[in-house]
Amino acid sequence: MNINFLKKLAALGTLFLFVVAVGCKKYLDQQPITDVDASVVFKDVPSTYKALASAYSRLVGDAGYGIRLSLYYPVDNDEMQGPTGAADNDRRDIARYSATPGNAQLNNPFNQIFQGIEFSNICIDNIPKMDMYSNGTDQEKKQLQRMYGEALTLRAQYYFEAIRNWGDLPAHFRPAAELALTNPFPARTNRDSLYTQLLADLATAEELVPWRNEISSIGDQPDERITKGSVKGLRARIAMFRGGFSLRMTGGMQRGSDHLTYYQIARQECSDIISSGQHTLNPSFRALWKDNVCARTIADPNGELMFQASAIGLSSAEDTKLGYYNGPRVNNFGNSSVNPLPTYLYLFDSTDQRRDVTIVHYFTLLNGTRTGQAITNLNDGKFRRDWISNPVVAPADAIQYFGLKWQILRFSDVLLMFAEAENEINGPSAAAYNALNMVRRRGYGKPINTPDGTVDIPAGLSKQDFFKALVRERALELGGEGIRKYDLIRWNLLATMVVETKANMLRMSTSTPIVDPTYMAGYPAYSLTNTLPVFMYYNTNTTSEDPNIGGLWRNSLYKTAPTTTPTGTTRVNWARAEVNTTANARFATGFATGKGELLPIPQPAIDANKSLLQNPNY
Repeated sequence: MNINFLKKLAALGTLFLFVVAVGCKKYLDQQPITDVDASVVFKDVPSTYKALASAYSRLVGDAGYGIRLSLYYPVDNDEMQGPTGAADNDRRDIARYSATPGNAQLNNPFNQIFQGIEFSNICIDNIPKMDMYSNGTDQEKKQLQRMYGEALTLRAQYYFEAIRNWGDLPAHFRPAAELALTNPFPARTNRDSLYTQLLADLATAEELVPWRNEISSIGDQPDERITKGSVKGLRARIAMFRGGFSLRMTGGMQRGSDHLTYYQIARQECSDIISSGQHTLNPSFRALWKDNVCARTIADPNGELMFQASAIGLSSAEDTKLGYYNGPRVNNFGNSSVNPLPTYLYLFDSTDQRRDVTIVHYFTLLNGTRTGQAITNLNDGKFRRDWISNPVVAPADAIQYFGLKWQILRFSDVLLMFAEAENEINGPSAAAYNALNMVRRRGYGKPINTPDGTVDIPAGLSKQDFFKALVRERALELGGEGIRKYDLIRWNLLATMVVETKANMLRMSTSTPIVDPTYMAGYPAYSLTNTLPVFMYYNTNTTSEDPNIGGLWRNSLYKTAPTTTPTGTTRVNWARAEVNTTANARFATGFATGKGELLPIPQPAIDANKSLLQNPNY
């Protein structure tokens, strides 16, 4: 990051006031501001609102959560793996922990994150200086205070994303125009110091940003903008990472100092959100994704979708490829490049309703019939084209951008973070059990607040066994949401996961029973068998997406397959050698502990800044 790079950031920061990149038609679809002077831009609430829109806009697009940060970077983990194919110095190498500093998919996301930091910095620097911030009407002051808090929160999110992928980074907490004059070659700052700043910023922001039910009182409309719950949830998440493990520049995985202090922050923030009553779980896991996310609703009634990266525009700059790059194909449109691991499918209980939302077993033909897919070609299902409504996407439409919003934070994650922090501090208390079991009950379609011995994690577990139950629950609840890989890193379990997952896929490929992992609670007993089907048979002309007997499939996912193809069905491969040759053969092939926990710093960034050192072992 030399002076030219900082000047480029400064120029972009000016340009964003001229061409406001939009990120959501409900609150970012603003007309461009044609005078770039800060005193003109930050003169009143509407113009400041447009400036803030550009800080939001860097969340999405191809280089943001539109595809790369959401679908390229978080795999391979024990839920999802990246695409098939040979090494490519591109997305496949990233998924397999084989990226080099020259990988084609590193530089643009790295730059866009710092653009988001810069756009946020300009808002943070200018909003409090506005005369209206101190002397406006009560409504104007509250709206501007909210925007100031939003800018602090956006900067924290951008920095957090950068740190969890690249580790220590230069500190950019002032606009680039100032930094270019004082420190043209900034060195990397220890991530603990960066986290300390971000946690302090978010403590400020949560005093400025309203709760969901306070938005209308200050003259704002319900939409996807950040609220107090979003701020507190992000602060809890960052505190968990500050207290967790990460790969350090000195080499090796190390835990941040005084980790219980940060778990206490996370516990308190999550407790505040839970007790506020502002956010609840949608009673139906399926409805959450099909009728809210894929229906492109503006604001879900439960407030479970707490922090969203919004998208619009049908282009690479400000939309997402969610449902096209990933998810099941429709009329052979789509890449279907994120595949659930065969072992992940069998981690779910057969009655867990999250299984058939998170994992899709079919592609859809032009006439609406479904074709069952082999176990190595299943797809993640939370963002799926055939569920999109308001309006629907026609099967013959070849577009790739659908305006689906990436979910950065959900309330179920808050409940699970609370359970984890509470267990770390106080052991498996009744409060920890309740938070974890609320998530489980919803997953099984049970009343959320009513204890249910058929699905609840039973009391009496040790602290370590409760933690293992929580590690499993986070996989079942948050699968395909870009969280798992980073969870495993902060727990220092990524290396263990890779070894044990590969071993279980090898077992499955030879009809040898898989075994329970050491790092999390285990599989249902009926998954630990050598009688899993070697073939599955789908009903040839069905329109059903239900993967149980009588729907898509004719035979059971858990029992020996018929020896001959039943009439009216088509056969696909299941627990056979392909699990090893197709899935396992590409899973995390380049992973090495002490290296793979971070991505390499993009080579152009190294070239631009003589003080920017590369990550370990790259």
